[in-house]
Amino acid sequence: MIRRITALFFLGFASVCFAQLGGESTYQFLNLISSPRQAALGGKIITNFDKDVTEALYNPASINSDMHNQAALNVSSYLGGITYGTAAYAYTWDRRVQTFHFGVTYINYGEFDGRDLNGIATGTFSGNEVALSFGYNYNIPFTDFYVGANAKVITSQLEQYNSVGGAIDLGVMYINENLDFHAALTVRNLGTQFTTYAGVNERLPFEVNFGMSQTLEYIPLRWHLTLENLQEWPIGVSNPARATTDLSGNQTEEKVGFLNNTLRHLILGAELWPDRGFNLRLGYNFRRAEELRILDQRNFSGLSFGVGLKINKMKFSYTHARYTASANTSFFGLQIDLN
Repeated sequence: MIRRITALFFLGFASVCFAQLGGESTYQFLNLISSPRQAALGGKIITNFDKDVTEALYNPASINSDMHNQAALNVSSYLGGITYGTAAYAYTWDRRVQTFHFGVTYINYGEFDGRDLNGIATGTFSGNEVALSFGYNYNIPFTDFYVGANAKVITSQLEQYNSVGGAIDLGVMYINENLDFHAALTVRNLGTQFTTYAGVNERLPFEVNFGMSQTLEYIPLRWHLTLENLQEWPIGVSNPARATTDLSGNQTEEKVGFLNNTLRHLILGAELWPDRGFNLRLGYNFRRAEELRILDQRNFSGLSFGVGLKINKMKFSYTHARYTASANTSFFGLQIDLN
């Protein structure tokens, strides 16, 4: 049984292991950060294994019985007036052995003015996308390994164009309880479009992430390290604003070296008092910082920070994330214990 699960996992990974980043695929909203806690820790954190029911939207291997009857709602005021959010719920069945997870991810792009080829107004239109997910986790017997999967149905409406698709996420997590150390690997958005926008079948935003985290022995702090977008190693793109010009007027593009490419895959985060009723969180996303920074100006792009506060059976979370000097985001979250 274990061999079959492992073989299927890596077969699915190998069959679609090609480079996909922003602008190269459809349904890009599937890779947006899922919760304020994840956003505060830099984004794409996949190693939490606790009551945080939203975590399973990014890594189904994190589904566990502690999530039983936990419901969460998260909303973000994103860039350019865009709003998006997530909702999640988990239920444990069969003597706390089997836990099922349900999730929703949505995005609303707002309202736009429509015009024809001659510039004449044709009214307004909007765009929105939604993904519904169902997840399940399995602890491989007599091991510290957990495997999980999410099945997703995706709908998208952009002006008069519509599309429906399906995808699955696969995750595996290793937990060493003695060291309080977690390591995880996720392969996300393996799928296809069932119906296309205009007769052209587009790729889904396939993504491979690896993460580690550990709570320090004598300090109430948990560190997180994530390597994102491992399906494409040379992730850096030269910035035209950083091109150099010689005396003859010849331009030389910025060269993104090996170290720069490596750092752009890295996300670091830290959570103070992770098991208490009050938490402080801090994160740094190297790729966001490098791609959005302004030359000769310090604007702290890539930095994020947040707090979590538990009151009785409710837990509130808030995160502020820096993108550019003129555009930042706020993320609000509420999780309720329904037990």
